[in-house]
Amino acid sequence: MRRTTIGFTVLLLILSIQTVSAQDSRTLTVIAHDSFNYSEAVMAAFEAQTGLRVEVLRLGDTGSMVNRAVLTRRNPLGDVMFGIDNTFLGRGLENDLFVPYVSPLLEKVDESLLIDPEHRVTPIDFGDVCLNYDAAYFASNDLPLPTSLQDLADPRYRGMLVVQNPATSSPGLAFLLTTIAVFGEDGYLDYWADLIANETLIASDWTDAYYGQFSATGQGTYPLVVSYASSPPAEVFFAETELESAPTGAIVADETCFRQIEFAGILNGTDNLEGAQQFIDFLLSVEFQSDMPLQMFVFPVNQDAVLPEVFVEYAQIPDNPVRLDQALIDANRDAWIQTWVENILR
Repeated sequence: MRRTTIGFTVLLLILSIQTVSAQDSRTLTVIAHDSFNYSEAVMAAFEAQTGLRVEVLRLGDTGSMVNRAVLTRRNPLGDVMFGIDNTFLGRGLENDLFVPYVSPLLEKVDESLLIDPEHRVTPIDFGDVCLNYDAAYFASNDLPLPTSLQDLADPRYRGMLVVQNPATSSPGLAFLLTTIAVFGEDGYLDYWADLIANETLIASDWTDAYYGQFSATGQGTYPLVVSYASSPPAEVFFAETELESAPTGAIVADETCFRQIEFAGILNGTDNLEGAQQFIDFLLSVEFQSDMPLQMFVFPVNQDAVLPEVFVEYAQIPDNPVRLDQALIDANRDAWIQTWVENILR
């Protein structure tokens, strides 16, 4: 009788372990930066269709997320990463974070966004880091908008620009890369010296620059700020009262914006490869792509996605954004940042 009881107990334990294992296999963990967002209804529809339960683990900004993933690559924290961009992509690839996957929906994506020929990551969205301006300030002062980076060093714009520290800010890094692309490795520090001489302010992050120092959205006095081409529609969308026009605008002149592309990748070591592939397909689906602009204020990569009206009316896409070779960024990013800190923040 005792053996029977013990045997029955063991059987229950085995069945319990199998049940937990089955449940775990239906859970998909997505690691992401803090800005990853989506409509609950869109995610719920995906979960209902696939039987997966999606858990999102947010790990700070993009740099912090990638660093955590590199440190834990032998025992990954999740199955999929969302939000690694082209300024940090090399770090992820050189540490073998991802396994290749070619989604059937890639046929809907412009080839210019397919940076990795091995398809270890999949482009999901893009946005442009551009100069934003306080529309009321420039109108009331009858001042023309700057149309080049060089204009920002002109005395007419003295004390008007706030930028972010590239060592601590993603848009700050994008702006630094823009200056390197335009002025070259031999000239960008001289250009930055001219900006500082023209009383450009360096803020620690985007929040301080945009909501603290920028005159259109904060209590600051700077009518020019480094932000995104999609910031003006965000101002209209989130306004407490309906606006007739956007209070801010984006300058999208040639060679003044940096194209940021965000990717998702299946983490090397996942125990749920099929579920991870399904999630990549979901991120490229028309449903998610059409929902994404008003969730994260970025542009979809699926050409069949529908843009919301506020994007159509107020957002702009630069014709000629700055692009730097991915290998060049990967090889020099850390050294460029360190050199900038030593020369500009001294």
